[in-house]
Amino acid sequence: MSLGNGYFPTKYFNVDLRYLIKFNQYEGIRTGLGGITNDNFSKCYRINSYTVYGFRDHRFKYSVGGGFRISEKTNTWINLSYTNDLQESGSTTFLTDGRFFQFFEPRLLNISLFHKHITKAITVEHELSPKIFTKAEFAISNINPTYSYGYHINNSVINSFHLSTLKTALQWSPFSKFKSSEKGEEETKSAYPKFTVQYTKSFNKVFKSNLSFSKVDFKTIYKIGDEKATFSEFTLVSGIATGNTPITHLYHAYPNNITKETILQRFSVAGLTSFETMYFNEFFSDRFATLQLKHYLKPFTVSQRYKPQLVLITRYAIGDMNHPEKHENITFGSLKKGYTESGFEINKLLFGFGLSFTYRYGAYHLPDFEDNIAFKFTFNVTL
Repeated sequence: MSLGNGYFPTKYFNVDLRYLIKFNQYEGIRTGLGGITNDNFSKCYRINSYTVYGFRDHRFKYSVGGGFRISEKTNTWINLSYTNDLQESGSTTFLTDGRFFQFFEPRLLNISLFHKHITKAITVEHELSPKIFTKAEFAISNINPTYSYGYHINNSVINSFHLSTLKTALQWSPFSKFKSSEKGEEETKSAYPKFTVQYTKSFNKVFKSNLSFSKVDFKTIYKIGDEKATFSEFTLVSGIATGNTPITHLYHAYPNNITKETILQRFSVAGLTSFETMYFNEFFSDRFATLQLKHYLKPFTVSQRYKPQLVLITRYAIGDMNHPEKHENITFGSLKKGYTESGFEINKLLFGFGLSFTYRYGAYHLPDFEDNIAFKFTFNVTL
């Protein structure tokens, strides 16, 4: 593990740089320390934990966990964890996603809709083959939204949720190249497309859980061309939730625009895969799909070290919700008409910073022209 993966290595323990400092609208400045043991500590056992503090909500959050390997050949691990933290409502993560690290995560700055959760989990990760990675998790969670919200069920309204969930995920990289090493199978050539599918089931009345629902999520990434010259990237993400699913576990399509009057007041930092003109908490869905197209032009060689790059972008989202009336004290729209935005980025203009311009058009075009425009910084650093 290295700085490029978000770790600062020491002899027995790798410090996790994700927890050093962050900022969001609920916690304000969030700072702490975390990490995981490395192979010098043990190749068969690992311990991981973190502790952070939010200066606006005046709360500590933490997680402690560990794992042990039961098969070296298939890199099979069993992990246990206990977590007391926050999660963005409406967000979906895939169990099998590789570690994605940014020194600066732009969407976090403007997120305000979080829920508290205390989660006890056991996970099993297993390589069916070098190209197929699987992971399963059983978790018991107590969830409390930090905002005023109620969910209608059985002629009553509940404001907190006790969930017992089983997740299973599979990641398939059919065209990537791998080689065996002391650390198992390592990817030597990343090739596309890549596919990820995940199924989530929440069980009612299991360990005092009070909601039953199911979710299926899918993601694929495809790249065409030479990443050192001109190439295109396509990202398709979709999901469907059925049953009694609260807003905390639905879909929001990753918006990244704050509700302010002028373009300059909304000036912030563009995300890597977010909808820049879509306002936070504007849409929620129980079934949705997004398609993002990025075309990277060959970097302009101004000098040996100064090579800005132009990226053309189009994003599309569609979704809907069967029973919006079940969600109390929160107002949102539907994506059933299809949401479209397009624009461009000029990246790496100065110290990794660039500029982004995006325009919202189509069915959800807003009456005031400037409300459809997002003008922002970009930030790209490769370690």
